[in-house]
Amino acid sequence: MAAQPPVADLVALERYPVHDLESSEGVRLVESCRAELRRAGACKLDGFLRPEAVERMAADGAELTAQGFPNDDVHNVYFTEIDESLPEDDPRRILVRSAQKAVAMDVLPPDFPTRRVYEWDGLTRFVAAALEKDVLYRSADPLDGCNLTVYEPGDELGWHFDNSEFSVTLMAQPAERGGEFEYVPMIRTPEDENYPAVRALLQGSREGVIPFPSGPGTLAFFRGRYSIHRVPPVEGSRPRLNSVLTYAAEPGHKLSPLTQKLFYGRTA
Repeated sequence: MAAQPPVADLVALERYPVHDLESSEGVRLVESCRAELRRAGACKLDGFLRPEAVERMAADGAELTAQGFPNDDVHNVYFTEIDESLPEDDPRRILVRSAQKAVAMDVLPPDFPTRRVYEWDGLTRFVAAALEKDVLYRSADPLDGCNLTVYEPGDELGWHFDNSEFSVTLMAQPAERGGEFEYVPMIRTPEDENYPAVRALLQGSREGVIPFPSGPGTLAFFRGRYSIHRVPPVEGSRPRLNSVLTYAAEPGHKLSPLTQKLFYGRTA
């Protein structure tokens, strides 16, 4: 039996034995995550955090919101420069809106549940195993290692593809209404951008769209390079609070100063 890790008060280890990956239960958990990622391009572990940890995240998150850097901009789904020589209905020219507040990691208190879990080596090993990586490293970026993303009423994350192979998130608090993550798995491939399907989606088609709601305390993995995804506009009085956990295949990963300033309003 593996020793209880320093996050035992936060993570529901009896349900998700991420601290003991060599056990039969740990092996089954990893295999289940891998199978779901292969099948659907996404995987979530509901109730990964204990209810008390979730309550703490939500309460502390509400206090941290004022320290978030507000972003509100338009972009295409590829986060590339707009080529106005293309037809107006080309998906590379169609603009979507993204608006939220980003609270940088160095603002999160050392005992903030997301930060404590992220800085635990055991979670890094589990994420690597679930994603079928030999090893992963936490980001060396003091702003972007793990953050708190705040979606207030009217905020949203427009349809887009990720530049990174995968993303890992931890939900603190869903919105009162709206704001439920949704995606279209493998709408493009390395060989085919499939612009007609992307165009149809941006023009209102719902073909292939899969809702992927996350409850409080859910840990989620998502392969977003080829699966387009978004967070629809948030409604109601309760904001959506979510953390992005950043990992890399090589040590020392950091955002460029330009990207730090874009997301967090400053450099570090």
